[in-house]
Amino acid sequence: MAGALPLGDPAPADGALPRDLAVDPSADLGIYLHVPFCRVRCGYCDFNTYTSSELRGARQDEYADVLLQEIALARGVLADAGALRPAQTVFFGGGTPTLLPAGDLARMLDGVRDAFGIAAEAEITVEANPDTVSPGVAEELAGAGVTRMSVGMQSAVPRVLAALDRTHSPANVATAVAAGRAAGLDVSVDLIYGAPGETLDDWRASLDAALALAPDHISAYALIIEDGTKLARQIRRGEVPAPDDDLQADMYELADSLLGEAGYDWYEVSNWSQGEAHRSRHNLAYWRGTDWWGFGPGAHSHVAGLRWWNVKHPAAYAQRLAMGESPAAGRERPDAEATQLERVLLQSRIREGLAVDALPASARGAVAGLIADGLVEPAAAIRGRVVLTLRGRLLADAVVRALTD
Repeated sequence: MAGALPLGDPAPADGALPRDLAVDPSADLGIYLHVPFCRVRCGYCDFNTYTSSELRGARQDEYADVLLQEIALARGVLADAGALRPAQTVFFGGGTPTLLPAGDLARMLDGVRDAFGIAAEAEITVEANPDTVSPGVAEELAGAGVTRMSVGMQSAVPRVLAALDRTHSPANVATAVAAGRAAGLDVSVDLIYGAPGETLDDWRASLDAALALAPDHISAYALIIEDGTKLARQIRRGEVPAPDDDLQADMYELADSLLGEAGYDWYEVSNWSQGEAHRSRHNLAYWRGTDWWGFGPGAHSHVAGLRWWNVKHPAAYAQRLAMGESPAAGRERPDAEATQLERVLLQSRIREGLAVDALPASARGAVAGLIADGLVEPAAAIRGRVVLTLRGRLLADAVVRALTD
């Protein structure tokens, strides 16, 4: 399970937003629906997820009904604040959303539609484990209004999947992608690189396999070792090697090269798409800092600079809602310095970049040095945007430090 929740101020039992919060009712609203169930916990995973033996008083077959209670509460909160507006994006994440029956996901989506409305051209994404997607599931999701499926491929090499504790069959990735395509969905595949024992040739094989499926979108994330995970304990005991930074850099450069040659454009440090129309609009909303409400245990939300997070365990989440109370465990309003740091951290990662004039005067002088170091594109800087070069993407943390120190 994920680590401790952040520290913050107590959240009110009714979930009401502060009266002095300046909410913009014209701002885009994204909806995140967290499904916290997994068959097996992957050794690297730090997300708020639970296997059947860890539920202790919560039931998967009741989950959709419980989450619908939070949706009803949120509608009242946003209506009272004058901030009710249609969702531009909806994202089912996890965990493994497709462990639930497609009908449950459809009911949750109907709840969003009834409470807030969903924009006519909204992007609606479901994350999926390859072993849980059949043509029937994909068709039912598409019929409910889902427009996009994100398939957790991770690797095409069985021993790399084993090192990550992934249990799906590599062959089922192609089956899931084909099912999504046949149902008329946009399809993304997610990859992870840098697993213990993974070689550059292994990574090339996974990239080649992903490209052979011709998805609309590919995500490629470097393996990060999170405290408290099984993999962190294995590394600490010397049972497996820690990720090699230089090898991960080589893997990233290989991914960018092969994906670029195949017609995929990078639009965020770890994401590539076949043209702008296939970018993940929901994730772009996070990077741009717009409003979103996260539903489910441990989910985080952000409206007009106010952040809050729900209690973690599904049983505690259900109990709060059964009592007619908000499941929020705490909330905070970051100060100007923290808000600026986050803006630089997130917006510098995307292709459109960060506006130079959004930086304080003391930081603008660092842009010239970043250009000289080959980390920022000169032409973009002349147009007033900080856009990372390939080298800059590899050293994104260094860019952020230079722009915030």
